[in-house]
Amino acid sequence: MLEPFQYLLGAGSGSLVGFTLGLVGGGGSILAVPLMVYLVGVASPHVAIGTSALAVAVNAGVNLIPHARQRTIKWRCAGMFAAAGVLGAYAGSTLGKAFDGQKLLFLFALLMLVVGALMLRSRGDPGNPDVQCRRENAPKVFGYGGATGLFSGFFGIGGGFLIVPGLMASTGMPMRNAVGSSLVAVAAFGLTAALNYASSGLIDWLLAAAFIGGGVIGGIVGAALSQRLADKKGVLNTVFAVLIFVVAAYMLWQSAAAILN
Repeated sequence: MLEPFQYLLGAGSGSLVGFTLGLVGGGGSILAVPLMVYLVGVASPHVAIGTSALAVAVNAGVNLIPHARQRTIKWRCAGMFAAAGVLGAYAGSTLGKAFDGQKLLFLFALLMLVVGALMLRSRGDPGNPDVQCRRENAPKVFGYGGATGLFSGFFGIGGGFLIVPGLMASTGMPMRNAVGSSLVAVAAFGLTAALNYASSGLIDWLLAAAFIGGGVIGGIVGAALSQRLADKKGVLNTVFAVLIFVVAAYMLWQSAAAILN
């Protein structure tokens, strides 16, 4: 059982997670787990992963509302991507529960560095705002969705930092559309992983509620800022990549020390 102050830290962390979800789609998935472990002080990495998966899934669902109003979501593409990834998310989360928690965090940080580099490479690509998902590109969308779901489930996260570049690569849509559309899959993948972790008693429900409450407020602010920054070429991609690198470096340092000890 956590102390009351830790739940307050959880609410504050949730507001930061919600803000980054609203701003760049996948930041919440990146920040939730390290905040749970290193700031709130959750002792078990698996409980941190399960709890954050639930909180990020709910916050992603809430953050869908402002993006839907801005008409940035490609619903057909998002639905195809999410549907393909749900089974992968369940299989991946089953494997993740059986994996050593500290090693899981270490691998998570390494993956974040790779994705951050890929995002920087694509920051100047404007994309095609009129892209549609049809029979011709369906195999590519389903393939990316399934693979992303597997990774997302394994690391116990919504997976937005994988979903955004996955949507861009499989459809050619702009960053702004990928951010909004990614929230559909973030919610689906996160909920799938959370249900799997909940079946093993690996969720702190009160902490999840505090995270979600803070995330709703932060998400409103982040979505509003995202609309402004979308007009500046490459800004969202650069913010996204820098965020990944900073958090990954800290996680590598902490998890490596824990493994060696």
